[in-house]
Amino acid sequence: MKAIAIATLLFCWGLTQPLFSQVSFPHFLEGTWKVDDKERYEHWDRINANELKGLSYELKNGKKIVSEYLKLSRINDKIIYTALVIGQNNGKEVNFELTYHDSTYSFVNEAHDFPNYIRYTPLSDNRLHIVVEGKSGKIRSFFAQKIATETAAENQNYDKDLAAKLGADDYGMKSYIFVLLKTGSNITTDQQFISECFKGHMENITRLVNSGQLIVAGPFGKNESNFRGLFILNHLKTIAEAKEVLQSDPAIKNNLLEASFYTWYGSAALSEYLSQVDKIWKKQH
Repeated sequence: MKAIAIATLLFCWGLTQPLFSQVSFPHFLEGTWKVDDKERYEHWDRINANELKGLSYELKNGKKIVSEYLKLSRINDKIIYTALVIGQNNGKEVNFELTYHDSTYSFVNEAHDFPNYIRYTPLSDNRLHIVVEGKSGKIRSFFAQKIATETAAENQNYDKDLAAKLGADDYGMKSYIFVLLKTGSNITTDQQFISECFKGHMENITRLVNSGQLIVAGPFGKNESNFRGLFILNHLKTIAEAKEVLQSDPAIKNNLLEASFYTWYGSAALSEYLSQVDKIWKKQH
């Protein structure tokens, strides 16, 4: 990620110190913040006592253009800031761990390219000073003001029970694991072995669909990149978990197919189309 969009707003001079257990969760971020003299915004919603979800966006001709999705979570004794920047990092989330010093909440990832530090300093209840900083000394600092926002128009179609069932956030979205399948490294010419592996591949797709873990699957046409197909996996929290699940696929396990994994954020209603699948096919694969 060459730049974390406006997810951040000032630099705290001095060294950061380790996070102590008494540091409070940064609920002060809840609300909408506008960067001084720019149509750039950061909005945070409280999910529960240990989680905030947010997004950074710009207003252009009255249209909201989202640049990244954000999350703050307390995980055991750590507070983690997660950024998913649209069009960067191959769709992967980047995590930063909180340290605290002199009223500044600094989120740190020394291994990232830029930024390495995201710092929030509350100056008052309605004023923030924020910085995006790299180890090279590159700094982007901003001041932001909390603004009153109009209550969003109520969605007359909103179904609270369905949203809860599907795991939807307030925007009707959720995280999935996107899997891109390419031609693998196994160049065997044993046609019986290949046929058995791909027969098992199709059987495994059916099993994962029936378990609710696979909601989209399909092949690509012939292409120069050797892309063979894709999966969208549901109800899996991590890429490591997804990799383990797909070891049940003999084509992947035997390297006839190579799988690449990405975190993907999409409509929580995506799986709802599956109820119609058995009504539209005439011939089975």
